[in-house]
Amino acid sequence: MDNNLIVLNQVSKEFRVGEENFTALNDVSLEIEGGAFMSFVGPSGSGKTTLLNLIGGLDVPTTGNIYFKGSNLSSMSRHQMASYRRENIGFIFQTYNLLPVYSVYENVLFPLLMNGFKEKDVRSRVMDIVAKVGLSDQSKKRPSQLSGGQCQRVAIARALVKDPLIILAD
Repeated sequence: MDNNLIVLNQVSKEFRVGEENFTALNDVSLEIEGGAFMSFVGPSGSGKTTLLNLIGGLDVPTTGNIYFKGSNLSSMSRHQMASYRRENIGFIFQTYNLLPVYSVYENVLFPLLMNGFKEKDVRSRVMDIVAKVGLSDQSKKRPSQLSGGQCQRVAIARALVKDPLIILAD
């Protein structure tokens, strides 16, 4: 476990659907080293999003354990889990989850503010990443004024701007 960034040990996740339990993941074990690229492929409903949500600390397994740098996510407090997500994870959600009242610039800036940075100290960093995704000329627009592809690029920029150890793209 020492050389791995993420370890899943016999992780299962069940959801209650009406009167029945639905198994989204069953006994998944894997190890992911830092710097590795990994993709999970399968049909709709096969558990890919559930797996990413578990690794990202947005949900907890029904059984099994998930470790980040040797620390068991299940033993973390809510505050520790929030810090884990804020400091280590960059999320790119299927639905983008952009803040509708914020501009492109503000959406990309937001995770840095949550990590305690002051805007004046990271303004050029934010504008650099906005430029890298090709949206410099759209930086003052809100998500409702952008195409779907542009919104996706904002979500990518937001995930990358804090240089996270883990990027989870759904």
